[in-house]
Amino acid sequence: MAIIYNETTGVFNLQTEHTTYQMKAGEFGFLLHLYYGERLEDGSDLSYLIQRADRGFSGNPYEARYDRTFSLDYFPQEYSCFGNGDYRADSIQTVNGDGSNVIDLRYCSHRIHPGKYTLPGLPAMFWGEDDGDSLEITLKDPVTGIQVILYYGVLEKGDIITRACKVINGSKDRTEVRKAMSVCLDINHNQLDFVHFYGRHCMERQMERTPLHHGKQSVGSVRGTSSHHHNPFIILCDRHATEERGDCYGMMLLYSGCFLAEVEVDQIHQTRAVMGIHPDQFSFQLEPGEKLVLPEAVMSYTRKGFSNLSKNYHDAIRNHLLRGEWAHKRRPILINNWEATYFDFDGEKLLQIARDAKDVGIEMLVMDDGWFGERDSDDSGLGDWQVNEAKLGCTLKELVDGVNRLGLKFGIWFEPEMICENSRLYQAHPDWMMRVPGRKGNIARAQFVLDFTRRDVRAYIEEAMSKVLDSANIEYIKWDMNRSMCNIFSAALPPERQGEICHRYVLGLYDLLERLTTKYPYILFEGCSGGGGRFDGGMLYYTPQIWCSDDTDAIERLKIQYGTSFGYPIGAVGSHVSACPNHQTGRLTPLETRGTVAMAGSFGYELDLTKMTEEEKNIIRSQIEEYKKYDELIHEGDYYRLCGPYGNDRVTAWQFVDKEKKNGLFCAVITRLQANPAPLIVKLKGLQKDMRYEVNGKIYSGSALMYGGMLLPVPKEEYESFRYEIKGIEQEGRTVLSPSESCSRIR
Repeated sequence: MAIIYNETTGVFNLQTEHTTYQMKAGEFGFLLHLYYGERLEDGSDLSYLIQRADRGFSGNPYEARYDRTFSLDYFPQEYSCFGNGDYRADSIQTVNGDGSNVIDLRYCSHRIHPGKYTLPGLPAMFWGEDDGDSLEITLKDPVTGIQVILYYGVLEKGDIITRACKVINGSKDRTEVRKAMSVCLDINHNQLDFVHFYGRHCMERQMERTPLHHGKQSVGSVRGTSSHHHNPFIILCDRHATEERGDCYGMMLLYSGCFLAEVEVDQIHQTRAVMGIHPDQFSFQLEPGEKLVLPEAVMSYTRKGFSNLSKNYHDAIRNHLLRGEWAHKRRPILINNWEATYFDFDGEKLLQIARDAKDVGIEMLVMDDGWFGERDSDDSGLGDWQVNEAKLGCTLKELVDGVNRLGLKFGIWFEPEMICENSRLYQAHPDWMMRVPGRKGNIARAQFVLDFTRRDVRAYIEEAMSKVLDSANIEYIKWDMNRSMCNIFSAALPPERQGEICHRYVLGLYDLLERLTTKYPYILFEGCSGGGGRFDGGMLYYTPQIWCSDDTDAIERLKIQYGTSFGYPIGAVGSHVSACPNHQTGRLTPLETRGTVAMAGSFGYELDLTKMTEEEKNIIRSQIEEYKKYDELIHEGDYYRLCGPYGNDRVTAWQFVDKEKKNGLFCAVITRLQANPAPLIVKLKGLQKDMRYEVNGKIYSGSALMYGGMLLPVPKEEYESFRYEIKGIEQEGRTVLSPSESCSRIR
């Protein structure tokens, strides 16, 4: 069993292959957190680590009477409550029927069962009964009757523990939930760094690492989406943690809306982290008997540094979050027409792109923005999801059939959550736009947000999209969302429920995605929000890959993809080779280097092939064949960050290795040239010490490559890149398969 309960001590031990998570239903029914770390084999009760003392101005539960050494103000807890004597970061705040805001949750009961709990209407990890267990602990406020069910899922082999909550109004009055976090984790020291991933449009998920200080540090989003600006994934690590060693605690929220990750160091140097829906603009009304289910958080711990933590998350997401036939299926190498044509295209121009694409080995053409309604610029048409046949000069089916006859698949761009005032939809349903009555609202890209809290809005979008999808052989959808939410209001909700809109919007989005992905299981959905503005585990549950950033500059992408890799698998990253000079930065970068960077993701192109020389087309042909050779390795293998894009390093390097540690791919980009340069030596990772490998025509031992390193050639041009196959070779009767021979990925 992955979950063991000791009835005598009240201790719960949650055991993964390498970690233990321990808590205890203690005195007076308080659920105390005891430990999260390296696996404990004996199930010892670690409550002895809680030092009881009179801290002064730290009150005591009434049942403790005059025992000043028992205080929630410094005791580690599983789910901290507001208003009951714990003044640190809280997990839940309510306004009760009598107007009071105290909630006091005590242990009531628990249930352990094999397999994974489910969260209706929300994305969550999944696994079978043989892979792990679930624990449900019911806490109850003895005065109001409000209950909170804490869910714990234990993925034993993956060193993953999931957390989620359900709030139940067991009182006789309406209860207002003003804050409800999905996870609370107490750590008994503060010698930790806070790692988070900040950014902006075209520069998402930049890694930042700062020491924890006393008081609160937080990141989050109130933009209606998880946002370009902060990501719902954080790491707490010891001050000396590196890629290979050091305590690392990961916390990822599987949610695509407003979120908060808050960390506080308290009066006795303990650390508390909470994560969940952002309490700003949130208040949820629960009538008696009603329930509120909160999104899932995924935790992982390792003492082996960032690389191992990333591996835990990559494997868990690939195998227990991505769904459908595209989770492990080889994805087609595509070309998107956006940077080649923008809005200026017709059917014949797209067919010419398809002909050129077929000639170099590309497998899919994606038609981007501008094919619907009266849409020749940003300021019109969103919401009118009817094909503009006059612009195309043909029907959609005729265009798709023409592309298919060339041997290419066909994909299409949608932005279903948006509406323009200059659209037929707005003229018919102005109340479907999210805007406060009497206010003009804020315009972004000449568009507004549709009210996805409404079933009639979602029904219209589903019907309109289905008509398009049913009319032709469409095998890919790019699902975009190009603005933040503000002026938040729903005409369909009463005043007291306006604080529910942001969360109900996300639930509505998930509902529509669930319907469409179920209805069209053969379609590959790619998420997008102005690039990487909604790159989170919640969206990956529905879309197995996400456009990583609208910034396609290869050198800028080094930082973007580096930060993304800490929590998210490489195959989930949409990454394309684009035109040069780059359309976002104007930078000149070698075509081979653009290919090297784009190969660290789901590969494709975003450029005008008609403007390329035959020599450049030959490079593209070679890149495509090479990527197809390594597809299995990139999507399913282990990923290692070798040299990061920050600091004074002259090279950024990374590596893929298969699960058997027999074959790999090494990639490096020179980011800074020097006159009379010093040698560039990069140490590889993840190989077998005693195995011999062929790299760039030479034979090395695994130990030599990992401990001595590999000497790179002297670069001959700015931003030069190197890609080397790492191929295990036969020795001592042992046969080592090549990547193509060992490939098990669905073709």
